Amino acid sequence: MRDALNQFDTALFLFLNGHYTPWLDPVMVLFTERNTWIPFYVLLVIWLGWRFGWRAVALVLTLAIAVAASDQVCSSVLKPLTLRFRPCHEAALQPLIHPVLPCGGLFGFASSHAANTFALAMSLWLLFGQRYKQVGWLFLWAIVVSYSRIYVGAHYPLDVLAGAGIGTLAATGAVSLYHKLAGAAFPFRH
Repeated sequence: MRDALNQFDTALFLFLNGHYTPWLDPVMVLFTERNTWIPFYVLLVIWLGWRFGWRAVALVLTLAIAVAASDQVCSSVLKPLTLRFRPCHEAALQPLIHPVLPCGGLFGFASSHAANTFALAMSLWLLFGQRYKQVGWLFLWAIVVSYSRIYVGAHYPLDVLAGAGIGTLAATGAVSLYHKLAGAAFPFRH
């Protein structure tokens, strides 16, 4: 079963990574680079402060907890536990893949990029999705960032899928904690 799953994951990776075009390489690099999104994060914090005043502190803390939890589960628990090589570190795949960036860390399960972007998107959806439907577009952002990890050769599809699931769970936990703790101190109204 495990071998069949790995074979499927590798075949899907090779299919997705093999469908590239040179003009899309720099776009995917832009999406996959963490520093690209710093202006977005700064604007998000500014908007939260402007819209919610001092209550934004608890909201930003909730977002930070969700992202930090998802990141640590992937980077500090699963990657050292599973020891699954990134596809770009698999010698047998080297002639078959389209690497766009240097490979990075040795292990790839689960994708921290996917976990963190889905943690942020889901947290914002759970906090504001009923009032601000546009927040739903952040899931498209999370999907593109996650796909970029396959495109650049850094992750298998199941690495990304697991990361998305971890981020979603971390967001659900962090927002639930927010509602339990902060909601009692200063009720948040959508």
